[in-house]
Amino acid sequence: MKTLEVKLGDRTYPIHIGQGLLAQAELILPHLKRKQVAIVTNTTVAPLYLEMLSEPLRRAGVDVISIILPDGEAYKNAETLNLIYDALLQHRAERSTTLIALGGGVIGDLTGYAAATYLRGVPFIQVPTTLLSQVDSSVGGKTGINHPLGKNMIGAFYQPQLVLADIDTLKTLPPRELSAGLAEVIKYGLIRDAVFFDWLESNMHRLVALDMEALTYAIYRSCENKAEVVAADEREAGERALLNLGHTFGHAIENAMGYGVWLHGEAVAAGTMLAADLSRRMHWLNDDDVVRMRAIFKAANLPIDPPALGVDRYLDLMGLDKKVVDGKIRFILQQAIGRSVVTSDYDAEALRQTLALAHD
Repeated sequence: MKTLEVKLGDRTYPIHIGQGLLAQAELILPHLKRKQVAIVTNTTVAPLYLEMLSEPLRRAGVDVISIILPDGEAYKNAETLNLIYDALLQHRAERSTTLIALGGGVIGDLTGYAAATYLRGVPFIQVPTTLLSQVDSSVGGKTGINHPLGKNMIGAFYQPQLVLADIDTLKTLPPRELSAGLAEVIKYGLIRDAVFFDWLESNMHRLVALDMEALTYAIYRSCENKAEVVAADEREAGERALLNLGHTFGHAIENAMGYGVWLHGEAVAAGTMLAADLSRRMHWLNDDDVVRMRAIFKAANLPIDPPALGVDRYLDLMGLDKKVVDGKIRFILQQAIGRSVVTSDYDAEALRQTLALAHD
């Protein structure tokens, strides 16, 4: 097991990464305020891992409430959030009851937001079971739900007590979901870690093949990068916005196509290539850089061509992005592989030319 910390003063918490961690109740018990937990999961993950997590806790004397939600990005909404509140109220959960998110990014975001708001705040623990959630959404305290007009527009910054990433859960992950997670892994190399990007170019075949040693390293390196960014900028006032490389374009794709039609990582990959094209038009990236980026996303079995929504539709949807300031869309663009910048200083015509490349 490898462990690192997200350093946030008295809210510092550990991230444990390894195999066979779900059954190790001793990793969770020190973080409970009382011996009652509510495990929030979904209909896909529950049959695979709910008992593996809950039974050792019960043997340790913990009262376990199970809350099983429907699976999918389409359910990351207020209606599903209310199902969590309903169960907590029915079981008379208290402020000392810990919520445990067992699942991917949707479950983690829903559970975290429920924890931030139920009784004005109860503790929660992240137990991510997808690659995307292990390297990104479970770390850093971003929680929330989607709105029909925009992705993740309602939420809260609320840090977990612990992140427990059992990479054995990736063995049951569909290949498409694994690839979606690799988009976020690649992101860390692109925005701030050129050496890691080089390693990914050489080892992508091992990650796609579920090589456990390679996955452990990639997850640890990704979490290390994110932990450093979050520690420096918890509430996205500056550097943390770099973690949204490709997301402004990607969220527009997810919204337009219907949540869940394109997986988040797929939309981020295509969105990152749009950001790369705009960066090239601004004479930051060269053609060879863009070729390398296309190649690594392709090696991860990710889409590199965005859907044809129309220039005006893209602009309209991106205008709803959380990073809009004073009515101006801010983009995360590439100055080089391993170096990104947040900027609203871009050529509007260059942006339209980039968006015009999107095709079926």
